[in-house]
Amino acid sequence: MLEIERLDVSIGSVGILRGVDMTVGERQFVGLIGRNGAGKTTLMRAIMGILAARGGSMRYDGQPMERMATHLRARAGIGYMPEDRRLVPTLTVEENVLVPAWAASRADAEARLQRVYKMIPEVETFRARKALQLSGGQQKLVALARALMSGTRLLLLDEPFEGVAPVLARRLAEVISNLKSEGLSIILTESDLSHSKEMLDRVYTIDRGVVSVG
Repeated sequence: MLEIERLDVSIGSVGILRGVDMTVGERQFVGLIGRNGAGKTTLMRAIMGILAARGGSMRYDGQPMERMATHLRARAGIGYMPEDRRLVPTLTVEENVLVPAWAASRADAEARLQRVYKMIPEVETFRARKALQLSGGQQKLVALARALMSGTRLLLLDEPFEGVAPVLARRLAEVISNLKSEGLSIILTESDLSHSKEMLDRVYTIDRGVVSVG
């Protein structure tokens, strides 16, 4: 599904990713493990098109991604859950979840919303609350629900368990693990394998912008 070859990414004049190779297959759960500052978020943003590549290539379903704008990647079924959630605090939970559907003018927005609610029923219970009224763990659930609105094929989950209370971290892990039955592929970043080890099909490690298998 996703093929990354010799990818180089810089932020300003600073090289962050160097010669990254990675593949993600259909219905495959892939972990990207590394300490803070190793380049995990940079790689996720590059896949989403938020950061431009300096060199190398990425292909999605065999098609080059270099000229594919971020909104077109979302329309192609890629969803992104940032580490810092990026919810709009003054919008309701449901409005936050619907933002990707509105941006892409999805005709099936309501049907997709109901399917997301079935996958994460907790989000439906506080759908009328403002995002700023939620705990950090609840906000992570909402950010995952929002990613699922566009992520119908591939999800990019950046540190989904970071800063979350243990009980909600376990719930997040359960929800994410269940997504395999929905036919999704996932790239999930963590600093270690404490929450995701049992659900991953393949693990990559990243250190100082260099990725290796295992």
